Amino acid sequence: MRIVILGSAYPLRGGGIASFNERLAAHFQELGHEVDIYSFTLQYPNFLFPGKSQYSDEPAPTGLNIKTKVNSINPLNWLRVGRELRNARYDLLIVRFWMPFFGPCLGTIQRQVRKNKHTKIVCIADNIIPHEQRFGDKLLIRYFLKSVDACVTMSKSVLAELKMLSPQMPAVYTPHPLYDNYGAHLSKPEARKLLHIDQKDKVILFFGFIRQYKGLDMLLEALADARLRDLNIKLLLAGEFYGDPAPYFALIKKYHLEESIYMHTDFIPNQEVGRYFSAADCVVLPYRSATQSGITQVAYHFDLPMIVSNVGGLPELVQDGYVGYVVGPDVDSIATGIASFYHHDKEKQFRTNIIDEKKKYSWDTFCNELLKLID
Repeated sequence: MRIVILGSAYPLRGGGIASFNERLAAHFQELGHEVDIYSFTLQYPNFLFPGKSQYSDEPAPTGLNIKTKVNSINPLNWLRVGRELRNARYDLLIVRFWMPFFGPCLGTIQRQVRKNKHTKIVCIADNIIPHEQRFGDKLLIRYFLKSVDACVTMSKSVLAELKMLSPQMPAVYTPHPLYDNYGAHLSKPEARKLLHIDQKDKVILFFGFIRQYKGLDMLLEALADARLRDLNIKLLLAGEFYGDPAPYFALIKKYHLEESIYMHTDFIPNQEVGRYFSAADCVVLPYRSATQSGITQVAYHFDLPMIVSNVGGLPELVQDGYVGYVVGPDVDSIATGIASFYHHDKEKQFRTNIIDEKKKYSWDTFCNELLKLID
């Protein structure tokens, strides 16, 4: 088949979405399909982008045909790109959707593409209803969905939201596949040496863009819990602030946590991701809300146990007591889960179980489920 993926890719950073699109393209190519990626010349206007830079300074991925064509705020560009994709007559257009802001842009492009009466359009929906909702979101979402033929969701909660807004939409849930494109495992001593972490420390990891819904504030308060203080647990904080960092630094000062945190709050390049997951004993996702999370799928790749909040699709990905713990989205429950992990010395057992559990999260399974929708 001739396939085009419409969504973030190099040279945009894009976090997990760009990495996912590139990995998806590579796998479809391995299966024998011809794949192009249409990415953004402008993804977010600067006033909407909370990070420091939208662009990567890493080398371009090899073997992928990435075209930077789409301007998210220029309607004339939407029509031009739509006509270009319509005339190219791809067999399949895969479009990524993760926030209503992109509804007008992507929906307009899709309407142009559908005029060729050949290209099938499948959406991979990271979210339907956004974590941080705004007035008019549902209008933008519905505009987008009306020009989609079918949809893949990576959590059951997103599938339920989709069915609420578009009950007739052909759709399937299939779990987020592994992020296996962040390099090989490092030994824990080697990774800690690279990050200047004491080899004897008990280290938990918080990884990814820091946003209010991800609950870092609750994790900091949990770190101040007497049970964790007694265990002398350290937090490896790795990710860029997407919002005001002042409240987090206020909590660090309030609870005297300065000596309990290894802080790396710049953007983490892809080639360095592995050292953070290799250096930690477990990763903690103390989210207030969630759909799925790519962080769990990176953790699976590095055989790293997880402690996650019981929200959204996270319990679907982390079997409680087998590869990690599922805890309540509150300070006491998070502290209890972390303390239990160390008191019961669960790291070795959970890592062994992860090796078996992660077999279900293959790219073959994901791609097959997506292609079934257009059959």
